[in-house]
Amino acid sequence: MSRVSRSVIVCICDIVLAASAWYLAYLLRFNFSIPPEYFHSFLVTLPWVVLSQAVVFRLFGLYQGIWRFASLPDLQRLVRTIGAASLCAPVIVLMIMPSVVPRSVYVLDPILLMLLMGGARFAYRAWREHREFGALMATGKPVLVLGTGESAATLLRELSRSGQWRVVGLLDDNPAKRHRTLYGHKVLGTLGELERFARDLKVSHAIIAMPGDSHQRRRNAANMCVRAGVKPLTVPSFDDLISGRVEIATVREVQVEDLLGRDPVKIDAPRLRLLIEGQVVMVTGAGGSIGSELCRQIARFAPSMIVAFERSEYFLYSLTEEFSELFPDVPVEPVIGDAREEARLHAVMQRFRPVAVFHAAAYKHVPLMESGNAVEAVRNNVGGTLAAARAAQACGVARFVLVSTDKAVNPVNVMGATKRLAEMTCQALSARGGNTLFSTVRFGNVLGSAGSVIPKFQEQIARGGPVTVTHPDIIRYFMSIPEAAQLVLQAALMGDGGEIFVLDMGEPVRIAELARDMIRLSGASEADVRIEFTGLRPGEKLFEELLASDETTRPTHHPKVRIARARPVDDALWLGRLERWLAGPLPDAPAALRLELAGWVPEYQPQNDGPAPGPVVPNDMNAATGSA
Repeated sequence: MSRVSRSVIVCICDIVLAASAWYLAYLLRFNFSIPPEYFHSFLVTLPWVVLSQAVVFRLFGLYQGIWRFASLPDLQRLVRTIGAASLCAPVIVLMIMPSVVPRSVYVLDPILLMLLMGGARFAYRAWREHREFGALMATGKPVLVLGTGESAATLLRELSRSGQWRVVGLLDDNPAKRHRTLYGHKVLGTLGELERFARDLKVSHAIIAMPGDSHQRRRNAANMCVRAGVKPLTVPSFDDLISGRVEIATVREVQVEDLLGRDPVKIDAPRLRLLIEGQVVMVTGAGGSIGSELCRQIARFAPSMIVAFERSEYFLYSLTEEFSELFPDVPVEPVIGDAREEARLHAVMQRFRPVAVFHAAAYKHVPLMESGNAVEAVRNNVGGTLAAARAAQACGVARFVLVSTDKAVNPVNVMGATKRLAEMTCQALSARGGNTLFSTVRFGNVLGSAGSVIPKFQEQIARGGPVTVTHPDIIRYFMSIPEAAQLVLQAALMGDGGEIFVLDMGEPVRIAELARDMIRLSGASEADVRIEFTGLRPGEKLFEELLASDETTRPTHHPKVRIARARPVDDALWLGRLERWLAGPLPDAPAALRLELAGWVPEYQPQNDGPAPGPVVPNDMNAATGSA
């Protein structure tokens, strides 16, 4: 049936209902016994009332909606239309035919018309949904929905049409909602009762419908599912829903990142736009995990150009290809170069004149840098920082930001010591003075970066195990790559010169528990995939320092950024000695080099040499500083 035909049928139906409402109004007025003189009044006025109301129905666009999807906006339009029609009908009657119509009929008619027309639309929709979706709802997989907010309500409507899931109940921690219903589905109890209801109702899946809630609540819900042996699913994030990229019914499996992530970061976007918009910004190590994300975040603020400085040709090519698709309006200048070559850095900065340089180029994997590669860690992490910082100062770059790591706090490994020495280098250059503001940003492990624990565990679980964890009590702090990059930008905006900014890493995560959660999320058990403890590796700490403690830092105006109370560095003598040390021959023997590093970094406590480590298996030491 064509759209015009359906519209005509609906219009005829409404005309019949309008006539019925006018007649019922007379019946009610006279207690179902209309006197002859008033019955004549009814017959004379009926055509004019119905005709005037039909015209108003058409003028108010009452037939633009689709009955089967009738919703609140359609109801609002119906109320407005009937209100206008109820005013128009008596005016027409009084102007054309001054018949005697009881005043109460004019009051009863719109009420009855609303009940008849609204009821007809509701009944049609209910009939269509029962006919089309009733069978589907009975055959879908049983599932529990966690949450009773607007997202849960929308989800229930969408799931009723999908046929994939059959909702057997809802769970919510608000005790006032217990035993209440939402779209015909009962709130059975609280999230803490998930395991019991899943067992009693033979449910193996649960959908977490809380995109607007805090991450802590969503993470707790996911953890309850994992521990109850229920496969957790989740609706898209609140940002994705607002952007329109996905719909609420696009449920997906919960990833381990959902268990470890945090609430969205709020940054000072207006001030960052003032700093970046229309300006050239340079990122070293632009192809790495942090460097590439910094480029993406910078692109949001419309720079005139991003200078992507990277040693790896493949990483640089991948970045430029990505930007050509995602950010076609942001020019990216790909520059291949080594961060240790000051002349190359100086030439690039002199040519493009960046307003800010984010130095994310570094060697970062602790075991790789601990023994035979220690000398390269010094030359790249320390020498590269010194070269980039001096070039920035010589070229008049306004801001230079060093991306550092929590392993620089009381370091016990070469990587941490070299990053602390790089921080000290920036402190010394800041003390020297000049137009460049130097600042450092420290944070911990980054979810999903190269060589991180999560991809390694996923590979091991896919192979059937074992999952290797160095120690049952080892803990780490995690944040997402976008969050880390956003806070780096925020810290850069706040810097006045020489500060070491520390990012709030949230609650620590026990790596062994993370491994168990990932095994359960995969649908396996520890009986299927065992965990093997291999012992701490060279240069590895059992507990990372708590960076953002009140004793070692002072607050800023941003709740997730603090400033470390770092030991000051004497510029005049210290920096000159460092430059001569780096320019000279460094010892190849790792033990000798560690002793010299300890002389530069008093808080560095190198571990005793042990047996040569075997093949490096990065699992719990995550990437912290991007690619070299």
